[in-house]
Amino acid sequence: MNPMILALVLFAAMYALLLIFSEKRWIIALAAAAIFMLVQILPPLKALRAINWNVLMMLAGTMATVELFIQSQMPALMAEKLLQKVPNIQWAAVVLSLFSGLISAFVDNVATVLMVAPVGIAVARKLKTNPVPLIIAISVSSNLQGAATLVGDTTSILLAGYMNMSFNDFFWFLGRPGIALAVEVGALLTVPVLLFLFRKEKGRVSAEVTAKVTDYVPTVLMLGTVLLLIIASQFENRPELTNGFICMGVAVIGVIYEMLRQKDKGLVKSVLQAIDYKTLLLLGGLFMVIEGITEAGVIDAVADAFVKVGGGSKLLMYVLIVAVSVLLSAFIDNIPYVATMLPVVSGIASLMGIEPYLFAFGLLIGATLGGNITPVGASANIAGIGILQKEGHKVSTKDFMRIGIPFTFIAAVSGALVIWLLWA
Repeated sequence: MNPMILALVLFAAMYALLLIFSEKRWIIALAAAAIFMLVQILPPLKALRAINWNVLMMLAGTMATVELFIQSQMPALMAEKLLQKVPNIQWAAVVLSLFSGLISAFVDNVATVLMVAPVGIAVARKLKTNPVPLIIAISVSSNLQGAATLVGDTTSILLAGYMNMSFNDFFWFLGRPGIALAVEVGALLTVPVLLFLFRKEKGRVSAEVTAKVTDYVPTVLMLGTVLLLIIASQFENRPELTNGFICMGVAVIGVIYEMLRQKDKGLVKSVLQAIDYKTLLLLGGLFMVIEGITEAGVIDAVADAFVKVGGGSKLLMYVLIVAVSVLLSAFIDNIPYVATMLPVVSGIASLMGIEPYLFAFGLLIGATLGGNITPVGASANIAGIGILQKEGHKVSTKDFMRIGIPFTFIAAVSGALVIWLLWA
């Protein structure tokens, strides 16, 4: 069989299995990578070199530091302090959503929902109102701003790794505002949407500050991670694994400090359990598989197909990439999608003779926000619905989409428009 056809068949089979057996995604990706090597599409040494160790180290280190940050109770305290400033539940929904987005720019989206959702549940319980819309708003907001910074979401880390972008590049890149501006414009324009959706919720909020910060060091470590990444961004010829070592180093310092402070070996276990090893293994497998389909010529063929559909029009191609990303990410996990499409959009840009940044940023905007359309489109949505179900509340697809669709439409259109105006 032609190597390109074989690679395409193997990749399609892998993707289908990823969708069907979501709990076994890491096994499927690693098995697919092994098959690519066994059928000699991808040499083993080239497969290992294809793994972006910097991305994996950044993810692991950030996950560990975030766990310490959550345990310190600082996010809960910040949320409760914010709620003291709002007049009613309508504005509480806006404030909690924006707060969720702000936190998720630096913390994993699922972790953000786990931090902020309990506060929303408590507010709804005090006011004897339905918590479902409030938790949905918190969940979709956490998905939106994950694309604003390098450490905000796995897809951002994938973009930075592929395009060799630093932390600062998300804010100012090649003499122009970066993707963060587009994300923040989208976030601000969702405020009128949330105010309209919660227009009938006029009950007054009387939030008490009950959370007590057990230790301020994890907060310093979180801020320190961001600061060190910013400093590292200033050096153009930094070693390839710099960001990974920063995130891992800060996490190790945090764990050692907390062990000495609490004299509790169980702390290490809880932090290690907070690291999502399955996602790390999934990404490792995907890096190898994508290298395999690239080696076989599949990426070039897909890029050619996109260019033929787009007809050579930069605007039409951009709209196509954003729209397809939004629609597909509504139903499939955006991590494997973005990992697969980054080399595709880069190939499209190369064929059209332009820089890849316009299409890459459009890809991230579409893929990040598309997950907000349906309850299963993003892990944060699933986490939020899980919290509601534990509280005895049913969440229908209609309930979710009533908030998800207008939120996604406004944020995606405005964010994509900003990227186009800046980078076209």
